Order: sequence, then C-alpha cells, then structure tokens
Amino acid sequence: MTIIDRQPIRVHSYMAPDDSLNVTTHLIETPHRLIAVDAQFALQYAQEVVAYAGTLGKPLDRVVISHAHPDHFQGAGRFGAPVHALAAVRDGIVAQGDGRDPSGTVIPVADITPTRIIEPGAEVIDGVRLEFAALSGGEATDELVVRLPEQGVLIAHDLVFHRTHLFVGNNDLAGWRAALDALAAEPGYDTVLPGHGLPAGREVFTEMVQYLADARELLGDDGEAYKKAILERYPDWRAPALIDIGNQYLFGPLPG
Repeated sequence: MTIIDRQPIRVHSYMAPDDSLNVTTHLIETPHRLIAVDAQFALQYAQEVVAYAGTLGKPLDRVVISHAHPDHFQGAGRFGAPVHALAAVRDGIVAQGDGRDPSGTVIPVADITPTRIIEPGAEVIDGVRLEFAALSGGEATDELVVRLPEQGVLIAHDLVFHRTHLFVGNNDLAGWRAALDALAAEPGYDTVLPGHGLPAGREVFTEMVQYLADARELLGDDGEAYKKAILERYPDWRAPALIDIGNQYLFGPLPG
C-alpha cells in the first residue's frame, strides 16, 4: 500500500502481487468517506483492500470501475458499496457474463454489474472535486480517467502501466499513444496513478510512449518471438504474464 497525502484527501494505492498482474486499486480518502477506484481480479486481493479500508474508520461510498477488463472489476462485489461506471463499461461487463476467480469460484455477473452510471464531467464528493473523463482507444475500447485537479493527482488506470509489461491485445497502439499524448499535455498533475504498478510521476508518460514504440517495432506474426524481444528490452519490468495474455488476443491460444 502506497499512501499519497494531499490534504484534505489521502490516496491509498494497493498493488496486487505478480500472480495477479500487479493490478492496482486506489482508495480516495476524503474527510468523511472512501471512494474505491477499481476492484481487483482475484477475490482474495479484493478482500485485502476491503480489510485495509476497514482500518481507516470511514464508510465506503462507492466503487468506480475504470474499464471492462475482468482484472479490474471481478472483486467489486466484495466492497459492499454501489458500483459506478461509464455506460459503455457497464455494457461491456454485462456482455461478458459470469466470471471465475482463480480459485475456481464463480462470480455472478449480477453481483458486479454497475448500478450507477458515470457521466463525464465534474462532481464534488464530500467537498472534493473529481473530474471524470471518457476516453476511447488504447488498452481498452472505453476507459475512465479520474482527475483530482486541486490535488494534482491523475488516476489514469490502464492508460498507464508503471514498469509492468503492457497488455497490447486490444491492438490499438496508435489510439493508446494519442490518449497518452493528450494526458501528458495536461498541466497541473505531478502524480499519476496507474492501473498496473505503483504510483508514478509525469516521467511515466515518456516511459509508456517508448514502450509502445518498441511494441510497434517488435510485433510481427509470432507471439513467442515478440515476447522474447520485449523481455530483452524490458528485463526488469513486472508481470510478464500480461504479454502472454495479450498474445492470446493477437495470435490465438498459446502452445501447450
């Protein structure tokens, strides 16, 4: 758990272990309540976030889901709070049907379907201004970005991975680069909170753009060759399983 103190709020960022792809949940602690952004893939790690939230002594107001990839929404039912998302993200979750935890437990889609729709724009929650923006293209077809402009914090989620390998299975590297360029051009944000990895500074945009350029160069028609090449360029980055998952989308099931 990494804590960023920007009074009157604090943001608590929980990064799951490597076996759960270093997925990050952010807890925004306002003066009187908590707002969770994304809900983990594995139920055990969602429960760890919930247990930690319980130590803060404030009610959990809502769970905000950034996009319709299961590693970010499967644990939503464990939070015991209304689930909020863009309409397109809600529809994407519903279309996938029931999920399955790594332990084998079935996760009924009805338990995790967002019931509150987020409209792009600003909302003041417990005296704190949050700005919600919908972006298309990139790591997922539809993504939510949450800005805390008065605190200089940008919750970019899966538009930004911090020193973890990128999931490029959506195969929209140009759209992803365009979204990053737009975010990087925004002034006033010195803290960037990713969807995978630890909180970062603005340098993460440069790192992301370089990785995307390398991915564009190295991607061919052989997933294993791509994995070998990208690992050689980024040997210290976490969650190489994200490469395998992306390869399944790009090239079909992996051998064995």
